Amino acid sequence: QKIREAEKDSIMDEFSGRVGALISGMILRFDGPDVRIDIGRAEGIMPTDERVPNERLSPNQRLTFLLKEIEENIAKGRQIILSRADPVFVKKLFEREVPEISSGSVEVKTIAREAGVRTKIAVFSNQSGVDPVGSCVGQKGVRVQAVTNELGGERVDIVPWSEDLSDLIKASLSPAEGLNVILNEKEKTAKVQAPEDQLSLAIGKDGQNARLASKLTGWRIEIEGIETAAEKAEKKEDKKPATTKVAGSKKITRKKSAKSESKSV
Repeated sequence: QKIREAEKDSIMDEFSGRVGALISGMILRFDGPDVRIDIGRAEGIMPTDERVPNERLSPNQRLTFLLKEIEENIAKGRQIILSRADPVFVKKLFEREVPEISSGSVEVKTIAREAGVRTKIAVFSNQSGVDPVGSCVGQKGVRVQAVTNELGGERVDIVPWSEDLSDLIKASLSPAEGLNVILNEKEKTAKVQAPEDQLSLAIGKDGQNARLASKLTGWRIEIEGIETAAEKAEKKEDKKPATTKVAGSKKITRKKSAKSESKSV
């Protein structure tokens, strides 16, 4: 019994040194909502809150996991906790696929994730001639595609990191363009003005784009629509009084009603 416990402690110590790294494993069985995984010399557990909500798993399926931590459990002893939902999992996948990240010439500054649906990642390089976004995307998108495939089709947006908060907020709200940012340092909120044709892109489906941008930057983001020059000119034209001449009578002035529309989040 003591020999077996000593061997188990030795194995746990070995895995302790790999916390925060990627590990390959095969699904053994489902233990209620949790998943038991064979990781070679030991068995890991992926609790329900570390699972990707919409990911379908089956026994004997081989996948990559993040070795998140070694958890001390009074009843069951030390347990190896694995994750596929943690934002760090995406970061580690990029480290695996992008040599510039593992070498240190490109740095992942911040990451925001809604597991199974969409991730935003901000990258930076202090080396001249290195394009951090291009490095992560790869030639013809092969690198980001490899990450997306491992995530089961989860969308990944890569944006350039900037020390200028306005620029970072604009980038984080991509693919929306032509944005204007007004910062309130005291309340840590950013009011973003978007052209009407970019408003739905900036907000995203069910507010997801704005929500992830807020997580990525750490600022509360409020988005409102602004009229383009063409729309302003059209409204101005609508407001002009139209005159109609009637034979033998005075001019009749008819005002057109101006359409007004505003959207805010």
